[in-house]
Amino acid sequence: MTLRLYNTLTNQKELFEPLAPPRVGMYVCGPTVYRESHIGHAVGPVIFDAFKKYLTYKGYQVTWVVNITDVDDKILNEAKALGIEPGELAKEVAAGYFEAMERLGVTGVDHYPLATEHIEDMIELIAQLEAKGAAYAVEGDVYFDVAKYADYGQLSNRRVEEQQGGTRSLSGGGKRHPADFALWKGVEDRASLAWESPWGRGRPGWHIECSVMSIKYLGETFDIHGGGGDLVFPHHENERAQAEAVTGKTFARYWLHNGLTRVRTKTSGGDWKIEKMSKSLGNVKPLAELLEEYDPAVIRFFLLSTHYRRPLDFSTEAIEAVQKGMMNIYRLLERVSRLTGEDVYHTGCSLGGLSKGAQDEADHTFIATVTGAQLRYLEALDDDFNTAAALAVLQELCTTINRYVDQKRLESQGHQECQRLVLEGSRLVAGLGQIIGLLEKPLAEPETNKLADQLMALLIELRQQARKDKNFGLSDTIRDRLKELNVVLEDQAQGTIWRIDQ
Repeated sequence: MTLRLYNTLTNQKELFEPLAPPRVGMYVCGPTVYRESHIGHAVGPVIFDAFKKYLTYKGYQVTWVVNITDVDDKILNEAKALGIEPGELAKEVAAGYFEAMERLGVTGVDHYPLATEHIEDMIELIAQLEAKGAAYAVEGDVYFDVAKYADYGQLSNRRVEEQQGGTRSLSGGGKRHPADFALWKGVEDRASLAWESPWGRGRPGWHIECSVMSIKYLGETFDIHGGGGDLVFPHHENERAQAEAVTGKTFARYWLHNGLTRVRTKTSGGDWKIEKMSKSLGNVKPLAELLEEYDPAVIRFFLLSTHYRRPLDFSTEAIEAVQKGMMNIYRLLERVSRLTGEDVYHTGCSLGGLSKGAQDEADHTFIATVTGAQLRYLEALDDDFNTAAALAVLQELCTTINRYVDQKRLESQGHQECQRLVLEGSRLVAGLGQIIGLLEKPLAEPETNKLADQLMALLIELRQQARKDKNFGLSDTIRDRLKELNVVLEDQAQGTIWRIDQ
């Protein structure tokens, strides 16, 4: 199946056809670095990092740019409240963001341009807009004239009459139309962070930096522009307008927007409520804290378990539910690695399908099921990058492999050909996950799981001693009571192992 993506500009899924294949240019709006990152700041980077990895798997050469807004009124106000320099605050918050992204496996960003390093480029583009009559200056401020861009409102499906300035406290007097937005804002305070320009001392508007940096690093027309759904208007609408007004060319060909992060909490009455993530509501949890509580692989898996265009409902219960499902996959891989003595993670698996050395109908069925799962996994990713559906297929595939191991009694009989089929199927599981940056190495067990391992080792030891003492009643009781808890003991030549029955 050929990759199809939902384009916000056209409100429909479209065949993905890059401008200059195999090269692909992708720009995603990054953070404004004034407060430490929370889970919402990880959603877009993880999604688009996984997307770049998938495009790379399909043979594309992707250049991915994520901007860092390090000059903004929010930064200035927060720095003033903390009694530090704005640049110091921005640098500190950005460092925390980069560290979190590295831990989450966001490795695909090629450029992280800073707004403050591109002020001259912004001034130049604003001057070009003014020369073309698409911008006008008023007492040190410069505004974009939306009346000079016929397609304004097309991305957000709004009429010009419905628009507001949307300029993050940069709107002011002298505008010709309420929808006109600031490209440059004059600053009279000599102590304030500002730069010299043809219109006087000032700072850039919010939207101009992304037009400038995307054009600089990807060209006047590029393939994919991504970001959160809250950026469609005004940010992306204004980006598109000013870029196309100055170049006369299509800005971005595909606009992809991920859903917003919401917080799911229980009320005093025991009901669930969903609310937006907001510091004023006291429901924002720093990303650094989450990464201390959960393995980064769990967070990444959680973020990819919802289709990227849907809202992400965050709660401790939601993360732990995903973690439980994810652990089923890791336990299957551990089981097969223990069974075969082979590494299931770093194999250079080509994903070309299983061997055809089937011995009976069960083997043929197993091969057909696993190969079909591979196809369904890739079809899900080709259908508007539906990672939720793809991971559901991966879970089903693990269940298939576990059942086959049980059916063939491989842990007690050790049939070599069947073990090889299971090994290839498990390597396929890991390989499919690695396409989107998952299942790249064994997962470190949480402390609770380590304790469970220790307790199980103790129970197995007690059972072995009971059997040695010919106390078969106690031995059987231990086995049966564990089975009631869905824990299965397998007696093998090299000793007894345990697993959770799925």
